[in-house]
Amino acid sequence: EVQLVESGVGVVQPGVSLRLACAASGVGVGGYTMNWVRQSPGKGLEWVSAINRNGDRTYYSQAMEGRVTIARDTAKNTLYLQMNSLKFDDMAVYYCVVGWRYDYWGQGTQVTVSS
Repeated sequence: EVQLVESGVGVVQPGVSLRLACAASGVGVGGYTMNWVRQSPGKGLEWVSAINRNGDRTYYSQAMEGRVTIARDTAKNTLYLQMNSLKFDDMAVYYCVVGWRYDYWGQGTQVTVSS
């Protein structure tokens, strides 16, 4: 059974940094393209970032490029998303997603940006 469990501090102020983690089981983060996808209140799903199966290429949405870094630790079987200079628009539920076809999803972790 595939399980993806996202975690990270829930409420942050604008301008701060935050790291999200996604602990995987039943699937290896090193065996697939891994994604972060978010959904803001009242909006659809938005792809944020991806790292390829080899771990040597990373991809970022235009909205997030320059402020986020995706990484993985295959020994811990965990995916990360480092987000810097958080904005109110970054408030969303962030999902860890396996595969370029979005085969498996975590339950999501809420990031609230509030002053």
